[in-house]
Amino acid sequence: MFQRSRDGRVTRQGRGLLLGLTMTALLAAASGALAQDAPPPPETKPEPKPWMEIYGFAMLDIGENFTRIDPDWYDTMRVSKLPAFDKEHGEDGDFFGSVRQTRFGVKTGFPTKLGELKTQFEFELFGTGVDAGQTTFRLRHAYGELGAVGAGQYWSPFMDIDVFPNSLEYWGPTGMVFFRNVQVRWMPIRGDTRLTFAIERPGASADQGVYADRIELSDIKARFPMPDVSGEYRMGGGWGYVEVAGILRYIEWDDFVDDQYDLSGDTTGWGVNLSSNLKAGPRSTIRLQLMFGEGVENYMNDAPVDIGIQNNFSNPRTPILGKPLPIVGIVAFLDHNWNDRWSSAIGYSRTDIDNTDGQEPEAYKTGQYALGNVLFSPVPNMMVGGELQWGRRENFDDGFSSDGFKVQFSFKYNFSHRFGG
Repeated sequence: MFQRSRDGRVTRQGRGLLLGLTMTALLAAASGALAQDAPPPPETKPEPKPWMEIYGFAMLDIGENFTRIDPDWYDTMRVSKLPAFDKEHGEDGDFFGSVRQTRFGVKTGFPTKLGELKTQFEFELFGTGVDAGQTTFRLRHAYGELGAVGAGQYWSPFMDIDVFPNSLEYWGPTGMVFFRNVQVRWMPIRGDTRLTFAIERPGASADQGVYADRIELSDIKARFPMPDVSGEYRMGGGWGYVEVAGILRYIEWDDFVDDQYDLSGDTTGWGVNLSSNLKAGPRSTIRLQLMFGEGVENYMNDAPVDIGIQNNFSNPRTPILGKPLPIVGIVAFLDHNWNDRWSSAIGYSRTDIDNTDGQEPEAYKTGQYALGNVLFSPVPNMMVGGELQWGRRENFDDGFSSDGFKVQFSFKYNFSHRFGG
């Protein structure tokens, strides 16, 4: 009850108490309104956890080589391994079957105070080098990455793996830059737009040409005093991406034979690779690449040697020279999804080399490659398809060329499972 005076008015003490109660009620109402309008507290992100993914596929390739290819490459259309002269690999016609594309890999991620530590270990069954023609374990990736720094065996920044079409044939476009290399890389920009620099393990091949059996060249040894230096910049968006990559290398060779000739030398190799994926509607992707350079053939998917012999007969002390071979490679493919189950790829690739006058007349000069396919996925993680493949090899200076025709059918079964994370 408020105190009132004898004339019925509220006393001073009563008016103060009434004012206090009114202010309390207003503050309570305002607090309630603010509480209703305030956004909910932000959700806390769960702590990152270690994870591991096991992935890969089992794959069978069967088909018919209507022409002949080097028997070590029976299940590919590797153009440089087509005959360099008539009947080099025997008569035409050869049925083949292979599981060499089968692949297995493991990826991991571990949270650290510097970010996520990622690793990748991957191998397949396609033998090359001393194991050419064999079904055997072959390392693809052995790589780790923390933040902006990565190290191990991985795709060279000079190449663009996204140019590779959705094909069945294993080896791929002859004019594509394609090389996994041991490297240390720095990636200051990552994502759809990215910037990468690397120092890579150097290496080169040498073609001693028509002088290959001369004693003067028997003890020449190659050296690589510096690592290969590569880099790439990709600008990406919803429309696709464009990329420019480059490489620079230094090669030396030493003549250890004590005679009247000095065949030692050195050269610089370089290359520029322009590539792109363009979205052609919601179901199609155009894959393009143009590469040019000198002395970088071992970074190409299918090119034989980096250094050729150049005649220099005017100099009796150095009658021949080593010269980096200029090369141009192009790739143009279209991948199209007809619907969720059917897809196709079609395209063309080419390699052109400027040979030196000291190389053999049958040295590799030009390679062409084309294919078209139809692929079907009846259920997730399974694919079956057929593909028609063509390749053509042209020699340097004897007028000989050879064609390869092949039809291939493949069955592919993918698997993948992630633990943790």
